[in-house]
Amino acid sequence: MTVEELLEKYAAGVLDFSGIDLSEANLSGAKLIGVNLSQANLSVINLSGANLSEANLSDAKLNVARLSGVNLSSAILNNASLNVANLIRADLSRAQLREATLIRAELIRANLSRADLSEANLSSADLREATLRQANLRHANLSEAILRGSFLTGANLEMSNLNATDLSHADISGANLRDTELRQANLSHANLTGADLSGANLRWADLSGANLRWTDLSGAKLSGANLSGADLSNANLTNTSLVHADLTQAKLIRAEWVGADLTGAILTGAKLYATSRFGLKTEGMTCEWVDLSPRGDRSIIQKFHSEDSRDFFNETPPTIRIVIDAALEHEANFALAGAYYQIAQEYRELKQPPSMESGRRRTVFTFRVDSDEALFPMAYIATLPFHDAVSNQKNISTILEMIKNEVIANQDLKYPDMVKQLIMLIEQVMSKATTIKQMKKNVEIAAKLNFCKAPTQTILTNSSAHTLIVYDNPNFGKKFINRSALNASVYDDISKESNNSILPSLNIVMDFVKGFHYISH
Repeated sequence: MTVEELLEKYAAGVLDFSGIDLSEANLSGAKLIGVNLSQANLSVINLSGANLSEANLSDAKLNVARLSGVNLSSAILNNASLNVANLIRADLSRAQLREATLIRAELIRANLSRADLSEANLSSADLREATLRQANLRHANLSEAILRGSFLTGANLEMSNLNATDLSHADISGANLRDTELRQANLSHANLTGADLSGANLRWADLSGANLRWTDLSGAKLSGANLSGADLSNANLTNTSLVHADLTQAKLIRAEWVGADLTGAILTGAKLYATSRFGLKTEGMTCEWVDLSPRGDRSIIQKFHSEDSRDFFNETPPTIRIVIDAALEHEANFALAGAYYQIAQEYRELKQPPSMESGRRRTVFTFRVDSDEALFPMAYIATLPFHDAVSNQKNISTILEMIKNEVIANQDLKYPDMVKQLIMLIEQVMSKATTIKQMKKNVEIAAKLNFCKAPTQTILTNSSAHTLIVYDNPNFGKKFINRSALNASVYDDISKESNNSILPSLNIVMDFVKGFHYISH
């Protein structure tokens, strides 16, 4: 059938031309909306500028076809062959291209928004500045393709093959890249904000200068990856492999990376404000200095000598332990759960309820905090439900006064900023504690229970694994006959002696503070 015959029949209302052979034909500019060219041989055809929207081209051969500027919106091209085809500026929005082959196809500035390219083969295809917003590329092969400056916002690339693909300067924000292969991919200066890269293979990938804010990289493989200058603020790097990765001057502000493997990684100049330094593997890591300023402006710098960085990235999370010299009763368990829930409503730093260990004679509540400087404020607020709270809080205030006086007396010490920070945090927590005591009935109810009137100890452990007993009731550990039978008034008499709690020595306090991972100006 000639081109003229086809156009004549189409004009007469015929749409079905399945299996037709139009190889090397010239149909440029033709209007063939809704035409059926399934299984047709259209190799080396010229359809430049043609309108084939909603056409059926499934299983068609379009190898080396000239399709620049063609309108294939909502067309069906499942299993079609478009190898080495010219699709520059083509409109393939909402088109179906499932299992289609587009090897080395030219798709520069093509529109593939919402197109279905699941399991399609686009290896070595040129998709520079192409639009693939919300496209389905699940299980697609895009290895060695060029997607430089392309738009993949919200696209589904789950389990696709992007090995050695050029995605530099691409917008991939909000995309699904779970378990995707991205080995040796070029993602430099790409925008991956909010993308899901969990479990992705990014070994030896170039992510220099990339925007990875709020990106999920949990369990991802980034061994040997270049992340220099990348923005990983608020990113999820839990259990991520960063072995021998380059994180030079990367922004890791508020990133979550417990369980991350930084063995042999380079972290010099990384911005680590409010980033946990616990639960990391850091053997052989290179880090000459880090930036701890809130804005990453280098106003707070920590320099390291030799092995200092190993101590800085310590695996011990700071904790507060409140040890109660009594076995936990059900009533007290429920009351304390309610009390800590209400405290958390006012004091947001209490992100999680304490872990609890209950023995035959003693109960231990353990609170974890994100930083050493949060230890004293958390201890101050965590003791609120207990009868020993006032004495506990008085001890904490006295200890902070001891630290302040020692810092003033020894001008050579490097902790004035830390003291200011601690005093500010304690003042804030004092205000919160007053509000909680006035407003939160659950705290008041818990404090009246016999369990909460038992003698207590408060023990702080900093990130260097140094401990400090900030409060120790003089009656703690004393054996009373049939303590469970004691009434409230006896507990009250015992607690009256708690004001005589012995404070730790100045040397012990200062050794504890020197173990803080806090850096001043």
